[in-house]
Amino acid sequence: MIDLKYVCMELEKAAMETSSFILKESEGFDITRTEKKGANDFVSYVDKGSEKMLVEKLSLLLPEAGFVTEEGTSKKIGLKYSWVIDPLDGTTNFLHGFHPYAISIGLKEYDEVIAGIVYEVSGNESFTAWKGGGAWLKGKRIHVSKAMKLADSLVATGFPYSDFNLLDSYMKCLAYLCNHTHGIRRLGSAAIDLAYVACGRFEAFYEYGLHEWDIAAGMLLVREAGGRVSDFSGNEKGLKGKEFIAANGTVFAEFLEIVSKFMKN
Repeated sequence: MIDLKYVCMELEKAAMETSSFILKESEGFDITRTEKKGANDFVSYVDKGSEKMLVEKLSLLLPEAGFVTEEGTSKKIGLKYSWVIDPLDGTTNFLHGFHPYAISIGLKEYDEVIAGIVYEVSGNESFTAWKGGGAWLKGKRIHVSKAMKLADSLVATGFPYSDFNLLDSYMKCLAYLCNHTHGIRRLGSAAIDLAYVACGRFEAFYEYGLHEWDIAAGMLLVREAGGRVSDFSGNEKGLKGKEFIAANGTVFAEFLEIVSKFMKN
């Protein structure tokens, strides 16, 4: 049996070392050295270099595990375990010298995320969680907020950047939430948004058009901190990020009802 607490300790070490590389490269970064993967979807040598570092370190930690990576630096398939890696969540922020951005790593056993870390590079904050072990920040256990209703909530979101098919519905939902919550925040990193839901800085988060590597570690953080996650229909299993919401346990049902109302029309 894997010692998941130990795994998280090693993940933190790997993320810290990779973070040092990212911060060093951020000094005087030349945005012209950026490639375009798709509409408003960018990648730099920093993303690729960070991912290679993480793949190398995690291959030593759990040799039998495969990889699901954003930049495709490893195609190894794991029969039981897989690392799900976003080496630089918030690439657009990084390219423009804007904070925050993060490293996100999740460990899956078959289809279930059992350990993970969101390491906020720019803020030097390490959020970790493992199945049944709670969610942690700076050696202290974290919990979702105690807000009881959406009207008392601060909501995070990510704006559509390449898939605009649901833009009209998204804007209507955004307008409603602007009028019925404490406000909306858009940080540019879904991994950090979820870490902030887990520690109670945000009450809720929603976005569509994400990928598995954006949410793997973050959704475990939210669950282990006492919150809930699902797609826009309320399904809580097999989530890959195409539709995604997260909230504390008391606000979740109300939040799901609102998001579903607008985003499923």
